[in-house]
Amino acid sequence: MTVTRRGVLIGGAATTAVAAIPADPPGGGAAAARPPQMPVRLEVNGERRELMMDTRTTLLDALREHLHLTGTKKGCDHGQCGACTVLVEGRRINSCLSLAVQHEGDRITTIEGLGTPERLHPMQAAFVKHDGFQCGYCTPGQICSAVAVLDEIARGVPSHVQADVVAPPRPSNAELRERMSGNICRCGAYSNIADAISEVAGVPS
Repeated sequence: MTVTRRGVLIGGAATTAVAAIPADPPGGGAAAARPPQMPVRLEVNGERRELMMDTRTTLLDALREHLHLTGTKKGCDHGQCGACTVLVEGRRINSCLSLAVQHEGDRITTIEGLGTPERLHPMQAAFVKHDGFQCGYCTPGQICSAVAVLDEIARGVPSHVQADVVAPPRPSNAELRERMSGNICRCGAYSNIADAISEVAGVPS
């Protein structure tokens, strides 16, 4: 039998096409197996919530897609911009990097839980006063992070700008800017954001 270049190419193409056909899932059904589901109990903004969800669901998607709390924003979805910042047990996290099932029983606060239009949280009021937002997309994460920053300083958590990491941190402008550096504002409203946080912290901007 004579082997030709054309025959080799045709045979290779046929083999590739057959390999690309997906095999039936176990059991012979056409539909893919359902992903594993798990019950999750959370306390969100003071309210107990029970969900049944895919174990791969991030806390961000649980809040936005399952609980319809869309104040928390999905920005980079890689934990780099801070738009998805929420408070878990009083401490800030990037909710896009955390699975919902990791937070069984945890107390979670989103921007909706900090204040209302009629009764703003002091940090929300300061952001309004100092125009600490432009498009506003990053603002919920900025505010949640700022609230956590002041709590960190009150608890004595040190930062990179401290000359003495053993000494109690002071809420200086440089200190606040360093601690907020994980929250990106693409509009560039950083000076106004710093002024708002400084006012709540009780220090000169």
